[in-house]
Amino acid sequence: MKELQKKKLLSDQRFVAFLVAMALVVIYMIFSPGFRHYSSFVSMMDFSYYDILMAIGVTFPLITAGVDLSIGTGMVCYALVAGTLIRNYDLPVGIAMLICIVMGVLMGLINGILVGVMNLAPFIATLSTCMITRGIGSMCKATPWPTVTQPGGWFHSIFKLTFGSGRSALRLPIGLVIMIALVILMEFVLNHTRMGRYTIAIGSNKEATALSGVNVRFYHVMSYVICGLFTGLAAIAYAAVTPTVQPGTGAGLEMDAIGGVFVGGVCATGGYGSIIGTFIGVMVIMLLKTGLPYVGLQSNWQQIITGAVLIVAVLIDIKRNKGKKDE
Repeated sequence: MKELQKKKLLSDQRFVAFLVAMALVVIYMIFSPGFRHYSSFVSMMDFSYYDILMAIGVTFPLITAGVDLSIGTGMVCYALVAGTLIRNYDLPVGIAMLICIVMGVLMGLINGILVGVMNLAPFIATLSTCMITRGIGSMCKATPWPTVTQPGGWFHSIFKLTFGSGRSALRLPIGLVIMIALVILMEFVLNHTRMGRYTIAIGSNKEATALSGVNVRFYHVMSYVICGLFTGLAAIAYAAVTPTVQPGTGAGLEMDAIGGVFVGGVCATGGYGSIIGTFIGVMVIMLLKTGLPYVGLQSNWQQIITGAVLIVAVLIDIKRNKGKKDE
């Protein structure tokens, strides 16, 4: 019985990803004194929040056997548009944050209609909206949101609490608590609500799900709306940690999020996924992205190793699915 449980645990990609994350932390701490500093942990978390939010959202389209390639450029676009409204029209920061969310939801709705209603291939549909959002963002100028010392600059601290000042200041990454709360909430949505169950069903067998009486179009569209919602939230997180949001950027940022989802165990062909796995997978990608420089590896090695990890993750997924079919 114990051997069976052990075998089942080792076949769980979430557990494997967790072991990889822990191994990376141990290696970095052994070979890099700088990585052991508390400030390094806080800095890494600051630049992981927008990836976590994008990854949570894109998990839903990926489970339906789709994808959303517009989340990276969309995130930057929404941050640029909202920042431009703040700079040119003195828009309150709170309303600008709401605009990021609304824009994300609207783009998610457009993607959902293109894929779920008009039956466009997800790759083509979201590649097109990726180009559109990148173009809209390019129309804006480089946009810094208000700094901490300016009115409305409070939003830079929404993911951390600071006690004291200067070198002795203590920063608590409360953003991590927020992310964990969102992961738990969306894991519940995925596994214990109609939205989640039907999302999984669509990825498993869309035709059979439709024949069972489910409004497949509605739930397919909603999976992209959820993705858009979290992309809007990611835009807020991105603006909070980026000194100046640059136009024409964002292409490629979605790869870290999508890569984290696959590392976390979402089935490459749809029908299976876990938000907890997504969170762990993104942490693996973030450790590779931010931790390798601590041990002296250049950015090209970061990309090579990350790509190799993704290949291994997909191979594990293929082997797991083959094992299920054989059973």
